[in-house]
Amino acid sequence: MYAYLKGRIAHRTASYLIVEVGGIGFRVHIPLSTYTALQGRDEAVVYTHFHVTEDAHTLYGFATEAERNLFGQLISVTGVGPTSALLLLSAMSVDEIRAAIIGEQAHVLQRAKGIGPKASKQIILDLKDRLTKEAPEAVGSLPLPAADQPVREEAIAALMALGYPRIAAQKVLNQLQREQPQLQRIEDIVRAALRLL
Repeated sequence: MYAYLKGRIAHRTASYLIVEVGGIGFRVHIPLSTYTALQGRDEAVVYTHFHVTEDAHTLYGFATEAERNLFGQLISVTGVGPTSALLLLSAMSVDEIRAAIIGEQAHVLQRAKGIGPKASKQIILDLKDRLTKEAPEAVGSLPLPAADQPVREEAIAALMALGYPRIAAQKVLNQLQREQPQLQRIEDIVRAALRLL
């Protein structure tokens, strides 16, 4: 029903925004990644998903269309509701979630609160083929989830110890993996990441 809201951010928390559009304040539930992406901005475009249930009409918002699209796919899975989908998008980036689904790595999805063994297997069963068809050329280039890369996980921990949010650290490491794949040592990765942050 609503594709996006463009307006002033009247209030911001880690779990929701109030976006003022034409004098009306819309309460929009968000993942942590969107909160991080919109930090420091007074105005923004928030891509929305309008979710209707028997007892509530709820708006969910995202900093990117990719996040919104993946949210819609996740809540189409039996047993995965909007809250679980938001927690998954808060715990990992869109690329990491897609990589885990396409690579059938249920244990990676289970790192997100609210996603158990049954739900993670159902997500893979329902979405693997769809995600593979959407971007077959991207399958080989998706970053591996952090759980399968001890060096990457240590680099993220180091950046977080320096005060950077996990989401920002993951994004910059994804960029480095694409642009400078030759970096292998933790010290080199962290130094390169600090130049970009």
